[in-house]
Amino acid sequence: MKILVTGGAGFIGSAVVRQAVAQGHDVVNLDALTYAACLANVASVADSPLYHFEQADIRDRAALDRVFADHTPDAVMHLAAESHVDRSIDGPGAFIETNVTGTYNMLDAARAYWTRQGKPEGFRFHHISTDEVYGSLGPEGQFTEDTPYAPNSPYSASKAASDHLVRAWGETYGLPILVTNCSNNYGPYHFPEKLIPVIILRALAGEAIPIYGTGENIRDWLFVEDHADALLTVLANGQPGRTYNIGGENEATNLDIAHKICAILDRLRPDAKPYAEQITFVTDRPGHDLRYAIDPTRMRTELNWRPSVTLDEGLERTVAWYLDNEDWWRALQDREGVGQRLGVA
Repeated sequence: MKILVTGGAGFIGSAVVRQAVAQGHDVVNLDALTYAACLANVASVADSPLYHFEQADIRDRAALDRVFADHTPDAVMHLAAESHVDRSIDGPGAFIETNVTGTYNMLDAARAYWTRQGKPEGFRFHHISTDEVYGSLGPEGQFTEDTPYAPNSPYSASKAASDHLVRAWGETYGLPILVTNCSNNYGPYHFPEKLIPVIILRALAGEAIPIYGTGENIRDWLFVEDHADALLTVLANGQPGRTYNIGGENEATNLDIAHKICAILDRLRPDAKPYAEQITFVTDRPGHDLRYAIDPTRMRTELNWRPSVTLDEGLERTVAWYLDNEDWWRALQDREGVGQRLGVA
C-alpha cells in the first residue's frame, strides 16, 4: 500500500512513517517543516526506496494536488497539525489556519483525486485527532466514541472542527473516511515543549521542573510506538465511517509522572540530590482540563488491538532514549518558544 502521511516529520507522524516503512508500505511524507518538525526523526528510513519526502504545506492547495497526482496514494493518514495547547492560547490563528483550513484543503484535494481515480473502494482518508475534543472528565468515567464534543482550548476546538469536517466529507461526498481520537502520547522524538520531555530536560539541566497548578490533572498515557501500530491497524482493518478511540490504559496525574521520571533519573544518572527536589508548582494553565480517560472497548473488540507498553516501561524507555540522544534534543532547544512558559493568557 502507498500511504500519504501528512506531518510525517513530527512526533507521532514520524513514528507512523518509521513503522509503515518497516511493514513494507510505500510512504510519502508530506511536511511543511514547521518549528516542531525534524527530519532527524525519520533519518532511519530516509534512504529506503519505500520512503519519499515532499516539503509542502497543507494550507497550499496547489501543492497538495501536485503531490496526489505525482504519487497516486492508496490512502491518506492525516496527522499534520498545530498541537501545543499553550501555543494555541497565545496564538489561536495558526491553529485555525492549519487544523481547520488545512484539513479542509486535504479533504478537498483527496476527494478530487479519489474521484479522478474512479472512486476506488479501497481508498481511505484516515484523520488522526485527539481525546481533547471531548472536554474534561470528573473523577469517574471514560470517553467513548459517542461522547459529545466539548472542547475547552483553542487547540481542541480546532481539532473538533477538523473532525466534523472529515465526517461531513464522508457523509456528504461518500469519501471513505476513518477518524481516530487518541490519548496523550509520549516516547522517543517527543518535541521538547511537552510535559514529559520538559520534565526530563529540566531535571538534567538542574532547573526547576514546572508543574501546573497542584499537579492533580490526570491524563491517559499512550506510548507513541503503540499508537503508530494502532493507527496502521485502523487503516488496514477499520470500518469506513467509523471513529476509534485509542487509549494507553495508563492513567496518571502530572505530579505522579514527574515523580516517576525523577526516580528513573535517580537510577540512570544519579545527581548529588534527588531530582524530585526540583519539582516546582507554577500558575495553572487557563482552562486546564482536569482529566482525560479513554474507553478502549471498540479497538479491543472490533480490531483486536490493545497497547503493549505499560507506563513504567514506556517512561523507562523514554528517559533512556533522551539520555542517549542528547544531540537530537539540544539541536531543538533554540527553536522559537522552546523552554519558555507559554499560554499564560
